[in-house]
Amino acid sequence: MAPHERARPLSRGSVKPARDLCSECGLCDTGWVAYVRNACAFLTQGFDRMEERAHGRRRDLANDDELYFGVHQRMLTARLQAPIEGAQWTGIVSRIGVRALESGLVDAVLCVQQSPDDRFTPVPVLARTPEEVLAARVNKPTLSPNLEVLQQLPGSGIRRLLVIGVGCQIQALRAVQDTLPLDELYVLGMPCVDNVSRRGLQTFLESASRSPETVVHYEFMQDFRIHFRHSDGSEETVPFFGLDTPNLKSVFAPSCLSCFDYTNAGADLVVGYMGATFGRQWLVVRNPRGQQLLDLVEAELDTAPVTSQGDRRAAVQQGIEAYDNAVKLPLWLAEVVGFVVKRFGPRGLEYGRFSIDSHFTRNAIWVRRHHPDQAERHIPAFAKAIISRYRLPD
Repeated sequence: MAPHERARPLSRGSVKPARDLCSECGLCDTGWVAYVRNACAFLTQGFDRMEERAHGRRRDLANDDELYFGVHQRMLTARLQAPIEGAQWTGIVSRIGVRALESGLVDAVLCVQQSPDDRFTPVPVLARTPEEVLAARVNKPTLSPNLEVLQQLPGSGIRRLLVIGVGCQIQALRAVQDTLPLDELYVLGMPCVDNVSRRGLQTFLESASRSPETVVHYEFMQDFRIHFRHSDGSEETVPFFGLDTPNLKSVFAPSCLSCFDYTNAGADLVVGYMGATFGRQWLVVRNPRGQQLLDLVEAELDTAPVTSQGDRRAAVQQGIEAYDNAVKLPLWLAEVVGFVVKRFGPRGLEYGRFSIDSHFTRNAIWVRRHHPDQAERHIPAFAKAIISRYRLPD
């Protein structure tokens, strides 16, 4: 019997196989929980197998771009010529979802709307109309059980699906892909790092923003500042280096502190900001399906080649020590450091490498300290190669 034929909704709050490392991806709340031992990113790392399944080959570790950014055919930067009103940036992800439905490429789009009671509580849906896709615009920076809606597929009439998700969700999805009642699956991924629980998000907002109750969305951006958008349309920026690190070290989910899939290696197409200059989005086409998705909107984009500038290495090494020691700078000094780094620091792909290096080294330290028996098999080969370039504390 196929898993979707015996699928039963599971109660939330039950103990999950990954325990404290669970990212709440939603797979354990479906009949596909039977596959979790091999599907969960925090129980079994399978990057090589996933890349070969999704892209036809694994990444070339001798190629520095692939070492960092995964298998790809193209990388470019872009922004929509006609931005979507209310989108977090110009709305490329939402536009792709809309065009995928309008063109008949897919029957539905798995995306994440928000609770009517709380702007940051995620509500995964199988969107069937452009309006439902547009209702999902703006990221929800909290753990989200996207895959729980797979439970709705049997009997829905959905045979062609576009899934929008982050790395841990996509790793689980790829592992069960062949068992889903689908004829076609397209995967649009976003780079992802440092999600939190809803309570953790509140702690972060209260620590970092002047008006936490009015924040609509925020992002850590390439100018080394956190950009907050408020409900009255105003913007607020705060330097990375001014965060209350001692207070915030504990808010990030353990799943995020043990994740090495920042760039969403299993997606067909990735859209984010990390490898682009400020004001643009970074697009990574990993395979022909990713190009199909990009074809839906490329004529509507202002595109440009990727660029790279600066040297990240000294900043990463200094950051390792500052984070490990929970250094908190006074705001005036944080502003000065932020100005200098913005002016002379890494940009474009080099900023992407800076961010990857910073998070991979931090996460390797966390895994080795909190799960020393799992560290060797949990940290993938490409992450080990990157981490080896730096001095890490014990």
